[in-house]
Amino acid sequence: MTAAILSPRLTPAKELAKALSQDGFVVASPDTVAEISGVPLANLQSLSQYWEGLPRDPYLKDGGRYRFRRHASFEIQNQKLNLVPHRAHWQSLDYNALHGGIERWFESVLPAVLNDSAWQGVLLGLANLLRGLKPVKTWFVEAHQFRIDTTDGIGRPTPEGAHRDGVDFVAVFLLDRVGIKGGETRIFDAKGSAGLRFTLTQPWSLLLMNDERMIHESTPIQPLADYGYRDTLVLTFRSNGFQDSPNRSQQ
Repeated sequence: MTAAILSPRLTPAKELAKALSQDGFVVASPDTVAEISGVPLANLQSLSQYWEGLPRDPYLKDGGRYRFRRHASFEIQNQKLNLVPHRAHWQSLDYNALHGGIERWFESVLPAVLNDSAWQGVLLGLANLLRGLKPVKTWFVEAHQFRIDTTDGIGRPTPEGAHRDGVDFVAVFLLDRVGIKGGETRIFDAKGSAGLRFTLTQPWSLLLMNDERMIHESTPIQPLADYGYRDTLVLTFRSNGFQDSPNRSQQ
């Protein structure tokens, strides 16, 4: 028997800010993502080519070979997107008990992606939406391209388990699901036991969360046949600077 895939309730563009303020999270369709990004959906979908050939994540402490990623950091001010010098991704142990407390230097997002108007539209569109909820001078944004595959028979999108990221807002875009089962999204109220589970299935569908209010995780994936993978783009928005190691290094 095949397990049913739970579909989330979708919020239209004009209701995103209100729903995010009230509920702490929203789920948006690909068409809504294109609308808030100000670019055609086909242009967003063309970005998926850049998820091929991602470098393997060398920092997995469980010894897995299932995660591939690239990383970039930006400052967004006055609707201008500025790439900052490449920097380590760092989280404290308070937010990532598995991989926190270490500087993780991932390979940079490729220039072809950074210069793509669809990529820029996604970041600027979200920044504009979030500024209506929390007026800030500068958003400090980290972008992560992820591929989780089933090389080891199982892939773990969130090996650290249910967590917060230590930022203001987290955006998770599903780009593709190929030949897998699992990868269910689970979100919980950080101050209570209320929770919701669903599976993002449409390319460029979006889960947008208030990280101060919501805890989230994604369940492991398994192949339907010999091999499968799940591609996502994760953006984090922080209003008071990047998270940096107390002993920050340069590379």
